[in-house]
Amino acid sequence: MAWSYRKRIKIIPGVHLNISRKGISTTIGVRGASLNIGPNGTYLNTSIPGLGIYNRQRISPAPGQSQRPEAYVPEVATLEPEDRGNIFSVAPNDVTSNDMQGIKATIVAAHRQKKELTQDLTKVQSALFVSRMQLFCSYVFLYGLFIRKIPQQVRETIAAQQDAILRIKEQIDNSYMQMDIEFDADMKAKFSVLEDTFKQLSHSQKVWDVTSAVHQNRVAARSAASTLVMKREVAIAVKGIPDIRSEISPLWLKNANGADLYFYPGFVIMYDSRDQFGIIGYNELQFDFGPVRFVESGIVPGDSKVIDRTWAKVNRNGTPDKRFKDNRQIPIVRYGSISLKTRNGLHEEYEFSNYEATESFGNAFSNYIRSISN
Repeated sequence: MAWSYRKRIKIIPGVHLNISRKGISTTIGVRGASLNIGPNGTYLNTSIPGLGIYNRQRISPAPGQSQRPEAYVPEVATLEPEDRGNIFSVAPNDVTSNDMQGIKATIVAAHRQKKELTQDLTKVQSALFVSRMQLFCSYVFLYGLFIRKIPQQVRETIAAQQDAILRIKEQIDNSYMQMDIEFDADMKAKFSVLEDTFKQLSHSQKVWDVTSAVHQNRVAARSAASTLVMKREVAIAVKGIPDIRSEISPLWLKNANGADLYFYPGFVIMYDSRDQFGIIGYNELQFDFGPVRFVESGIVPGDSKVIDRTWAKVNRNGTPDKRFKDNRQIPIVRYGSISLKTRNGLHEEYEFSNYEATESFGNAFSNYIRSISN
């Protein structure tokens, strides 16, 4: 069985983020050639190491000098009950910001190389199995005892295949995008606060992904709630994405009806799979948070506050509807809510049982993205 593997692999360009109050500067590339994306425009940097030859070429103007719309500066707002319909985002491949295309291409290249190497690994492992069977058969059927060069050649092939497997595994392990992040002191402090408040938020007893919110006729439903909300319990945590290595792990929110969200220091990634993901700059993100009153017919989470009470079936004036014999009082609870939107199609909403943790995170996140968007 013929076997081979790719002895030469591409060097996956690294990504360096420099985060300061002036904005985010992104450098993508390897030694001798890199792309720098920052507040002053996009530049191609080329050099010949050791000869002192260096060239810097501007390939696109600064955002203020282009025809692109001005960056959206997020504002904090309290969410009010409204008819929002189904709440979901477009396909993740459709949301990537223009200035994030280079980072996405780097991640795609890392995944493609890892996929090709994994295919090579399978082929060599299969060939190794065949070689071992050949060596075994050479002794079982005795011909290896008479023609000594046959088992010797097979042993040499086995050794080469085992060495190839080790090399391929090492190459697979190195097929990733390395992301280095450098903060100035002020932004480092802001991001540390963001991480701490997110960890507190992740300890909320309940986290829900809101998938729809539609108006309902309170009189017909005999309910105190004017909005019918559909939501599913999800998880949030600090964890990374395959094909990206960084000292800082992103803040992860599970999405019940679409791609998960990973918040890195310089951008958010909508990630469904290694072939389906998009990257959004914070300058395009609209982030809102605030309290929400929820008529809780189930069990009230231990970290939530009951702020009022109503009846399972109520009249228009709020009094209990006496036509229902088993009518009971139910609590109105204050939950925390966050909303994430972009013009390109990101639309997600979450609710949290711990409002205080939601407020702390909302303030920290708003402060962080406002600082790098100014």
